[in-house]
Amino acid sequence: MTSNAVVLGQAPAKSPAAAPPAKAPSSSASPPAPAPPSPPRKSPPAAVTEPTDTIKVLLKANRFISFIRLMKSTHVDTQLYSQLNSSTDGITMFAPNDNAFASLRPGSLDALDDREKLAFVQFHILPRFLSTSGFQTLSNPVKTLAGSDSRFPLTITTTDNSVTISTGIIKTSVVNTVYTDKQVAIYEVSKVLIPKDLFPPPPASAPAKLNTESPVVPAADASGGAMRFALEHYNVRAFLGVATLVGAIFGL
Repeated sequence: MTSNAVVLGQAPAKSPAAAPPAKAPSSSASPPAPAPPSPPRKSPPAAVTEPTDTIKVLLKANRFISFIRLMKSTHVDTQLYSQLNSSTDGITMFAPNDNAFASLRPGSLDALDDREKLAFVQFHILPRFLSTSGFQTLSNPVKTLAGSDSRFPLTITTTDNSVTISTGIIKTSVVNTVYTDKQVAIYEVSKVLIPKDLFPPPPASAPAKLNTESPVVPAADASGGAMRFALEHYNVRAFLGVATLVGAIFGL
């Protein structure tokens, strides 16, 4: 009997169960929540602009050492820094060069006290920025940091391209623009600005009065003068008599 006979009564093997079909996503499902917006990017803080250091500007020019010393000794440099930091008006400075200070009378600045030295330096600075064209719009007298009253008069006039400054004692001109940055203007002048209040001119001496009257001779002097005249007259006559006698003797 062959081995490939089919066994009767045995149930055939079952095929594996099919996997249930995947469920389609429900159309009623809510969409995913949007991502939260990113916070706005902060712009970097604006850079803080430091006021112009007028001392550094003058030092770089290398011909304003005398004026720098006065600014530092009177603390005007600190005053300018504070003013430029708190105001947008700016400043205009007339800086005398070292040759201008050398031409001053020796000891003239040493005679000033601290308050007067402060006013002297402030007299060279206007409390607002002025370009070269801005001088044409000024009204005289011009206000300085020292004031604008009759004690510190300052007059500025322009002709063509020149700027002339007068204090009532001296007159000078702007010879060079040292620095300008729309807030600070520094101009070089060839003479020191001398305010009348600190350096008043000496009073004019009255002309000597001519004495047209005859001098009065005291009585004692008059009598003495008459006696001297008589003696002198007598001596002359005696001398002439002796000369005559001698001539007669030698003429014999």
